[in-house]
Amino acid sequence: MTTSKTGKLRIFLLILVALIIGAAWVALRTPASPFDGSAPPPAPSAELLQRGEYVARLADCVACHSTPNSKPFAGGLEMATPLGAIYATNITPDRASGIGEYSLADFDRALRHGVARDGHRLYPAMPYPSYAKMADEDVSALYAWFMHGVKPVVQANRESDIPWPLDMRWPLAFWNLAFTRPQPYQPQPGKDALWNRGAYIVQGAGHCGSCHTPRGVAMNEKGLDDGQPLYLSGALLDGWYAPSLRGDVNIGIGRWSEEEVVQFLKTGRNQHAVVFGSMADAFNNSTQFMSDDDLKAVAHYLKSLPGDPGRDGTPWKYDASTTAALAPQRLEGSGARTFMAKCAACHAVDGRGRAPWIPPLAGAVSSLAREDASAINVTLNGSARVVADGVPDAYRMPPFRSQLSDAEIADVLSFIRTSWGNHGGAVKVDDVSKLRERTNPASSNPIVLQMR
Repeated sequence: MTTSKTGKLRIFLLILVALIIGAAWVALRTPASPFDGSAPPPAPSAELLQRGEYVARLADCVACHSTPNSKPFAGGLEMATPLGAIYATNITPDRASGIGEYSLADFDRALRHGVARDGHRLYPAMPYPSYAKMADEDVSALYAWFMHGVKPVVQANRESDIPWPLDMRWPLAFWNLAFTRPQPYQPQPGKDALWNRGAYIVQGAGHCGSCHTPRGVAMNEKGLDDGQPLYLSGALLDGWYAPSLRGDVNIGIGRWSEEEVVQFLKTGRNQHAVVFGSMADAFNNSTQFMSDDDLKAVAHYLKSLPGDPGRDGTPWKYDASTTAALAPQRLEGSGARTFMAKCAACHAVDGRGRAPWIPPLAGAVSSLAREDASAINVTLNGSARVVADGVPDAYRMPPFRSQLSDAEIADVLSFIRTSWGNHGGAVKVDDVSKLRERTNPASSNPIVLQMR
C-alpha cells in the first residue's frame, strides 16, 4: 500500500472514530431541559392544578400507571414486550418509591426524553416519543398536579422480567437518537387553529400513534405525524388490532363523519362501533373527560388524514343474501348455527347490530381487517363495561372461552368475517388456541380510576 493510500485510510478511520464518539456523546449525554436551573416552582394556583389534571386526562397517565386493585398512579401494571414483561412505575409524589424528589427539569426529562432522575433510560412503552411534542406550559401544569394534586403512595417498583443482557438500558440512548424527535409540536402554517389543536393532542399528549401506528423491527413507530403515510394506519398490539384512524373506508374511519368521531370519543359508541379492549380503558379514563372543543379538534384532524386504497381494498357494501340464507330451513354450516345460537340475539340476524348500544358485525373493522386478533380476543374474553358519566352500561360482550371450543370460535368468526359483504377472511383454529393461552377474560369490573 502506498504512503498516500495509508494516509487516506488513517484519515478515514480517524473521521469514523470521531463520528462514532460524537454520536455516542450526543446519544448518551443527559438531555437538556428548558427548566434546568430554574428555582423550585411556587405553590400552584387552583387554576394550574385544574389544568394539570386535565392534561393528565389527555395523556391517560392513570391507565398505565395503575392497576384495577391499586391506588391511582402507584404503578405495577404488567406490560408485555417481545423481550419480556416490564412493569409501570410509581409516579405518585412519594419521596422514596415515587417521584417526590423529582424537580420540574427531572420530570420533563422523564416525560419528554425518556430519562429518569437517576439517568437510566425508560423503555418506550412509556410513550415519550409522543409526549416529546407537549408544550412547556402543559408539562409545568402536569408536574404541579402530580406534586400537589396526587396523593403519595408507598409502593416499591417492580423490576422487569427481561433477562440480562437484554435488560441493559444504555442502548436505548441510540434508539432515541434514531427514532425520536424531542421537540414540542410546531403549528403547521396553512392549517387552522382547530386542525392544529387536534394535531397537538393526537400526536402529543393523546399518543394515539402508540397503539394505532405499525411498528418496525426495532419496535419503533413507523411514523410520528401526518407527514408519514403509515402514521395511524392501524397496528397489531398485545393481542388486539388497533384500527386505522385515517380515511380508510374498511379498516379506518372513512365512513364516519366528524360528528360521529366526537360521539364515539365522548360516549364510547356510535352507529359504527362501541369501544372495547384497550380502547374501553382509554374511553373510561381519558377521552370522555375531554372538552367538547378538544373532541371537535381531534375529530377534525383525524378526518383530514387520507386513507390508502392499496392498503384498504375494495370498499365494503352490505350484502343481504347472508340474512336470507340464515332462515331456519336453510341453515347450513357450524359457523352459521353458532352465530344464530350465540350472536344473533344481540347483533341481529342481519348483522347490523342495535346501534348505538350493540355494534354491527356487518361492515365492522374486525370483520374487514386482515388482522383477526380483535375478533378472536373479544370473543374469547369479552370486553369491560363502558362507563359513561360514572354509569356502567347494561350491555357488554361476554366471554365465550368457557362455552365454545377453539374450533367453534374459528368457525363462527370465519362465518361472520365472510358474510354480509365482509371480506376479512377465515380464522384459523391455531390462532384462536394461541390467543386463548396468552390472554385472560376481561374483568366484569370496569377499569375506571379516580385520579385523586
